[in-house]
Amino acid sequence: MVTRFKQATIASVLGLVAVLLTASSALAQTTDTYTAPRAWDGNPDINGVWQAIGTAHWDLQDHQASAGLPELGALGAVPPGQGVVVGNEIPYQAWALEQKQANWDNRQGEDPEAKCYLPGVPRATYLPYPFQILQGTNKIMIVYGYAEANRTIHMDKENPEPAPLDTWMGRSHGIWEGDTLVVDAQGFNGQAWFDRAGNFASSALKVTERYTPIGPDAMLYEATLEDPTVFTRLWQISMPLYRRLEADARVIEYKCVEFSEEILYGHLRKKTSE
Repeated sequence: MVTRFKQATIASVLGLVAVLLTASSALAQTTDTYTAPRAWDGNPDINGVWQAIGTAHWDLQDHQASAGLPELGALGAVPPGQGVVVGNEIPYQAWALEQKQANWDNRQGEDPEAKCYLPGVPRATYLPYPFQILQGTNKIMIVYGYAEANRTIHMDKENPEPAPLDTWMGRSHGIWEGDTLVVDAQGFNGQAWFDRAGNFASSALKVTERYTPIGPDAMLYEATLEDPTVFTRLWQISMPLYRRLEADARVIEYKCVEFSEEILYGHLRKKTSE
């Protein structure tokens, strides 16, 4: 016999499920029907200060809480989080999966973020700091606070030439496909990681990004990653980006080199004899 308590509990759970399904349906409807305001060139106006919310900068995949850097207590711990990898699998080749584990084991001194190196693409997008999109006619600039990183998306190149040299942020070319900004980024130096978990790629990496407005203050960010030297197939990440709504929202430079000097140059310090 079902007690009144159990009946009430079941009713509450069913009610919660109904609310979640309704919210999900409303979001899908908004995404499908939303038309973004237009810029002067007729394309969606995506100017503004944006930020990702989540735990992708710790680990792109689903992950439990962990000690992270135990010597720092809770300050160095990794919070649990839902992944942003479609299918939750990064298709590493066998050797690359071993390298990813080695990166994790040596993360305190090897993570490029710890050294204040430029974050690369797509990592710059979901670091826990705001970034600004400046939309011009032939160029779109994205300015990130961390390590004073920035990139120019060239919109005026019908036949983009290869990057003249490999760099941390690569070279980006974009086109509009309807309301979606599609960006091809390559020419990376292969030294950047994707997150603090040690996920990585080589200099052969090609990233295809898609920025799609889904509401007045939200965009869907998708990135397809291709690197035949590291992965067995293409894979994709997907997450929302949110507009910062403060009246004075802006990107503040995070000059972090001075906090990384011990990791970068500590081994060069002269040791005095005792």
